[in-house]
Amino acid sequence: MKLHEVKVYPSKTQLKREDQLAWKIAGVAADKVGVTKEVTEMIINRIIDNASVAIASVNRSAPTSARGGALGHPRKGGALVFGLPARVKVSPEWAAWANGTAVRELDYHDTFLAADYSHPGDNIPPILAVAQSMEKSGRDLIRGIATGYEIQIDLVKAICLHKHKIDHIAHLAPAQAAGVGTLLGLKQEVIYQAVQQAVHVSFTTRQSRKGEISSWKAFAPAHAGKLAVEAVDRAMRGEGAPSPIYEGEDSVIAWMLDGPDAVYHVPLPEPGEAKRAILDSYTKEHSAEYQSQALIDLAFRMRESIDDFEKIEKIVIHTSHHTHYVIGTGANDPQKMDPKASRETLDHSIMYIFAVALQDGFWHHETSYAPKRAQRPDTVRLWHKIETVEDPEWTERYHTLDLSRKAFGGRVEIFFKDGSKLEDELAVANAHPLGAKPFEREDYIRKFKMLTDDLITPRESNRFLEAVQNLPRLKAGELDALNVAMPNGSVDESKPGIF
Repeated sequence: MKLHEVKVYPSKTQLKREDQLAWKIAGVAADKVGVTKEVTEMIINRIIDNASVAIASVNRSAPTSARGGALGHPRKGGALVFGLPARVKVSPEWAAWANGTAVRELDYHDTFLAADYSHPGDNIPPILAVAQSMEKSGRDLIRGIATGYEIQIDLVKAICLHKHKIDHIAHLAPAQAAGVGTLLGLKQEVIYQAVQQAVHVSFTTRQSRKGEISSWKAFAPAHAGKLAVEAVDRAMRGEGAPSPIYEGEDSVIAWMLDGPDAVYHVPLPEPGEAKRAILDSYTKEHSAEYQSQALIDLAFRMRESIDDFEKIEKIVIHTSHHTHYVIGTGANDPQKMDPKASRETLDHSIMYIFAVALQDGFWHHETSYAPKRAQRPDTVRLWHKIETVEDPEWTERYHTLDLSRKAFGGRVEIFFKDGSKLEDELAVANAHPLGAKPFEREDYIRKFKMLTDDLITPRESNRFLEAVQNLPRLKAGELDALNVAMPNGSVDESKPGIF
């Protein structure tokens, strides 16, 4: 890996494109280096993971709306839509929209956290949609996904968006565009223009994850994917983009990030160096914000020492800056303490999550968020006794790039009315690569079956799992096998819209 200095230049400098971050990203995407077996196996895991959560969410409101829009754009020889039969094909950017929304809806797929946040599995829907539409092979798809993960994770390691209230899809869209470029074997010049276009149109604010969090949280990465596919299409047709998109005096760094004096150092693979960033990411065992994963596991452990939750006086969670200010009491969002809040808000409230996990000893993607569950009086009493505090040590461990020390958990103090105290801590979730039980292939398959067994036939489940695990050997035009179809009549129709 090589660190690339990125900063703002005045227009009169006329920065050479070879010195621009977007050109360097495009160079990584255009590099025809092979994908290692370890990375290939993890890509298969994450395709299984995405299919799991997409099918589980397919009839929820946001995925249903997204699918309705996609069905308004049918295309012979196009891409497939999760839940629908293979005969139904739509334009790839709309498949990216529908499938990306279904993947993101439950907040239940993979994550990478460093200088900023990311769900790098969001790269898969648009790259897969284009691969199906352009009749690419399994190996082509693997190369494209490896690039998408690499670029997004490298940007997340170096450039913080959230402190400027910019949503994390600003690092996702250029990664998706780069991944599509790799998939299609495009030249560096074309990918360069696509990456710049994707950056330019994808900078949005974090209000989507603040206050009354709406379904846009699920739509946002899918929208990035749609924008990325469109950006690549325009670049392939010879269109250019605002340039330099990162370093220009009126561009994103100068006005939306650290400003004209900013200096970032972005790691990227050297020419000929394998793209391995996906191995730095981690999936979720529980359907909740990633920063709650270790704390859910910790709640399960601590509850074994509690005989009566009504004896609790208060609970203090000592954790990182991110956890405290994004999903903790440091966010100053009264909605995070509201029993009538939306699911999207509750899965960004560590106070609610910890209370329910402590009481129940399990976590379920639907029942743990049900209005009846959230409004239970004893849960509300316990929930409102919980507060978070930023701890500098946990903040440092959250940000470190030393993956052996990186942590997303916290230390919990439970104070009882009789003056006694229970204290415990957990650095990483059990399913994390450094956790008590890291996720392996059988865990991804178990998660897939747990989430889909009541929704698809055993035959369809077995067919998909066999096909995806045979990914490197799927020939050009065979990627339709990666779609998962539900029985006829079991997919909800969308409410009417324009399309």
